[in-house]
Amino acid sequence: MKKIITFIFFLTVLNGFGQELNLPVFTQYLADNDFVVSPTYAGIGDELKIRANGLTQWVGIKGAPDNQSIYADFRISNRSGVGISAYNDKNGNTRQKGIKFSFAHHLTLDYKTKQFLSFGISYNINSFRIDIENFNTTFETPIIDPSIDGDRAISNNNFDAGILYRYKGFFLSLNANNLIDKDTDPFTGLEPSRLLNFQVYSGLVIGSKTDKSIEFEPSVFYQMFNSDRRSSTDINFKFRKLQRDGDYFWVGASYRFLNDQFFEPLNIGPMAGMQNGKIYFAYSYQLTINELAGFNSGTHMVTIGLNLMQGISNCACTKGSSRSYYR
Repeated sequence: MKKIITFIFFLTVLNGFGQELNLPVFTQYLADNDFVVSPTYAGIGDELKIRANGLTQWVGIKGAPDNQSIYADFRISNRSGVGISAYNDKNGNTRQKGIKFSFAHHLTLDYKTKQFLSFGISYNINSFRIDIENFNTTFETPIIDPSIDGDRAISNNNFDAGILYRYKGFFLSLNANNLIDKDTDPFTGLEPSRLLNFQVYSGLVIGSKTDKSIEFEPSVFYQMFNSDRRSSTDINFKFRKLQRDGDYFWVGASYRFLNDQFFEPLNIGPMAGMQNGKIYFAYSYQLTINELAGFNSGTHMVTIGLNLMQGISNCACTKGSSRSYYR
């Protein structure tokens, strides 16, 4: 039991600091919202796209991470787009909030072969706070350290940059997040100063040869932290069915693992979503496959979205890889 408690504490600490390394990435990007992964996707599509996510991790474990986030992006000209995202994360007695402002520009490399190149940049503001007012004495710790007082909070600014290449149904996104090392505060103890991490997101949208309303989308999401080289990978698959009126539904699955533990997945689970008129809805369930499996019922995420203000661009560079991007 002591080993389990230590394991939970270790994962909680990593998750708490991990949020500051980047906006939390679980499976939100698979809810037809690639902008979660990279600023280069801002403005791709014909509409103002809004996605609100609610996530509860490790249901059944007291003080487990709970996260809410919202993403919105839209095109401001034929070749450019802007976006904004914000999140609120609760993890035990830690609180984190952040907001990100993004800009992307899209270029046409070759119109006939449908090759496009996009560049994106984001400015981030993050805040981290420890709720010391919730600290209570226990049998093992009958007295709280009197030096723990005041407002234990800190904020930092940073930047992300990315590049996106698209060729017909293929896409490859390369991103560097938190380009600037940040000042640390002694009270956090384990607080990292080197926040740089790299992300690669790639996939292929495959249309059915017998039915144009059906699409298959295998994809891979890779993330590596520069400070200690630890990394993880998501292997995903989606099936999408398009309707005549532009609506669609999809089902899929995701498999996440540490890259030195391929056969010991962190999470695995199904997901599904649908677009009906201007309203979007998706649900994802991730089953924890490790020593925590017997102590929680998994991770649940709900996405609710709106697609508004449709405006078709004269440039093909703002068309997405899937037909679901344009109605």
